[in-house]
Amino acid sequence: MSAPTAVRPAPPATAPPPDRPRVRWVAAVAAGLAVLLAGTCLVAVVQGGTWFADAALAVGVVAALGVALQRLPGPAVALGQLVGVLLLLTGLFGDGAVAGFLPGPAAFGAFGDHVAEAAAQIDSGVAPVVPAPGMLFLITIAFGVLAVIVHAASVTAGAPAAAGVPLLCLVAVPAALSETLLPWWAVACAVAGYGLLLVARDGAGRRGSALVTGGIAVVAVAGVLGLLLGSAATVVGTAGRFVSGGAGGGNGGAIGLNPFTSLRGQLTQSEPIELFRTTGLPRPTYLRALTLSDYRANSGWQAATPRPGVPLAGPLTEDPADGERVRVAVQNVAFRDYWLPLYGQPESVTGVDADRWAYDRSSGIAYTQRPREEEAWQETAVLPAPSAEELRAAAGSTRVDPVYRDTTGVDPRVARIAADVTRDAATPFDRAIALVEYFTGPQSQFRYSLETAAGSGDDALVDFLTVGRAGYCEQFASAMAVMLRTQGVPARVAVGFTAGTEGDGYRSVSTRDAHAWVEAWFPGYGWTTFDPTPLTDGRTVVPPYVLEAVADAPPGAEQPAAPEQEVPQPQVQAEAPQPTPEPPPVDLPQAEPTTADEGGGVPVLVPLVVLLVVALLAGPAVARRVLRKRRLAAAAAGGPGAGRAAWEELLATSRDRGSAVSDGDTVRGTARAIVGAHELDGPAHDSTREELREVVRLVEAEWYGDEPPAAGALTGPVTAVLAALDGSGRRGWRTWARTLLPRSLLTTIGAWAAKERTPTPTPSA
Repeated sequence: MSAPTAVRPAPPATAPPPDRPRVRWVAAVAAGLAVLLAGTCLVAVVQGGTWFADAALAVGVVAALGVALQRLPGPAVALGQLVGVLLLLTGLFGDGAVAGFLPGPAAFGAFGDHVAEAAAQIDSGVAPVVPAPGMLFLITIAFGVLAVIVHAASVTAGAPAAAGVPLLCLVAVPAALSETLLPWWAVACAVAGYGLLLVARDGAGRRGSALVTGGIAVVAVAGVLGLLLGSAATVVGTAGRFVSGGAGGGNGGAIGLNPFTSLRGQLTQSEPIELFRTTGLPRPTYLRALTLSDYRANSGWQAATPRPGVPLAGPLTEDPADGERVRVAVQNVAFRDYWLPLYGQPESVTGVDADRWAYDRSSGIAYTQRPREEEAWQETAVLPAPSAEELRAAAGSTRVDPVYRDTTGVDPRVARIAADVTRDAATPFDRAIALVEYFTGPQSQFRYSLETAAGSGDDALVDFLTVGRAGYCEQFASAMAVMLRTQGVPARVAVGFTAGTEGDGYRSVSTRDAHAWVEAWFPGYGWTTFDPTPLTDGRTVVPPYVLEAVADAPPGAEQPAAPEQEVPQPQVQAEAPQPTPEPPPVDLPQAEPTTADEGGGVPVLVPLVVLLVVALLAGPAVARRVLRKRRLAAAAAGGPGAGRAAWEELLATSRDRGSAVSDGDTVRGTARAIVGAHELDGPAHDSTREELREVVRLVEAEWYGDEPPAAGALTGPVTAVLAALDGSGRRGWRTWARTLLPRSLLTTIGAWAAKERTPTPTPSA
């Protein structure tokens, strides 16, 4: 082919007017995806994944309206997006909406109720919180407003880097509320979202493609390095929730209670730290801080998230138990935690900010959102004192949460041992007494030690019961609670403190009194204390009903008083064997386990994130296929613009296959460049070159002779040339990369943006 001397003219009149705004849908979609990806960090403070669907709806509405209203001024676009979010909120959360989606007085009243519910949950809940309707309402608003801000910054104002500030809020808030590190995959998603904003910018030709490719590489490297450095330095979040602030009592810092990891550390301190001074107790009683309901094989007992509770001011119980009503005063010396230790069955608590504390009746836990160190508090409580005969005769409906009967994952050997120990026990109470005697009775083979014997089997609890038979309160309380459950008795583990020692008009509780015991549930009497730990220093509080059952004492027998002074703890052996696997530190109250969590699966949101990533990766390739289909349809239809559509598709396919053809050459010069770039100059491609000549002829006739191609004239030649281009080049990872990220699509986006920024010249007369 010989090159003509004519210079390629400006775009013909059939092309879209240059002053027509181009739809910036790529940037709008990128802004929405960035908000959703950064929002995955909320898994650290909100349970489950149901909230993500509402958040995605809000972001989708904002992105769609941003595209539909993009010809309006920026403030009008933002206002329209906010109205869209309002209509969505009305449809999802508004009561009495007009026509189902228009807000009215009733809808705004419902909004106020949802805000009040969310505020109460935020004030008293412990992360991760349950996604109640109020919390879902607040999350949907937050995602909608943030999506509007990000769209305004990255799309309307063309400053995607500035959009990182609102995106940072979606990461900073969960990081501040959660005391543990955010999940690595959530941080990676947030990085990917911000990187998407940065690379989805204007670019034209080879330089624009290079900028996008380089931006992706820089963001990926920066994200990986950030995760690695963060994991090594742990500069984000904290390493633990219940940590000791010092070793000097009140002056040295406050102490928290970590079930169970810090128990042993507190028990082995050479100098115990005083934590509380209590007055008003008629007899030694255990001081309960929290209870554990979730047992996991070979991991131990886990702290579950307390349910939304009632204010601590009271009343705290719906069905008060019979017993001695007392009023106890507690002076806090050096205790700081999320839990407020309480005695017996609490009825009310004063002296603390009741709005900051809540009480979960199901678990018997008083908790707050942030660790606090209250100076003092007064508790009105009932100390139940049923007799052994009353507990034996306890009958009625077992109105207790099924979680306290759960034995999922318990080794069958544990159940067989429990059945053997309790084979002569006729009632649930007698089964509890049999297990207490099994661990603490005169014939018991178990002993108290701060060192646990090494296990050789595949289950730590079985090893403790059959091989080691040595441990401290954690092992004994854990074992008895599990064994009770296998025998049909609802049970849980309580963590707190023993009664302490008598002081000058008060009872002193120190770190050495940290303890764990068992609570079993009986109809009509509720949670009842049993202690299976064989302590030898007199710190065990033996309830009257246990004394009656074990020693056959008359009802109401007095129990022995606690000793005046603590006796030294057993010496740690010089070369102690390795302990059986202990539960990991409980840094946060864990959410109720999902099916995926119990099976060691991935978090609930991971599949959603994977789908988003797949959609993000496949988006450019799908858009490219749609664009090709439209161009080929226009070329096949003939008429004005058919030649341009066919030629643009040939150039786009050539670029996607790795060539560097330029728009600045003539049609024939570009055709020769295509032949050379794709090695179509051999004898095997004679027919392809002939078809290319026909395409050039028809395109030149349209551009230079104002003779549009007839319908179907371009179909055969264009199809043949495209088939040759698609089959050219080497196969491998580069081909896959070019398919996922077509260079021609990036060039087209850059050209659109350039035309949008370029003022339209005034045509001459």
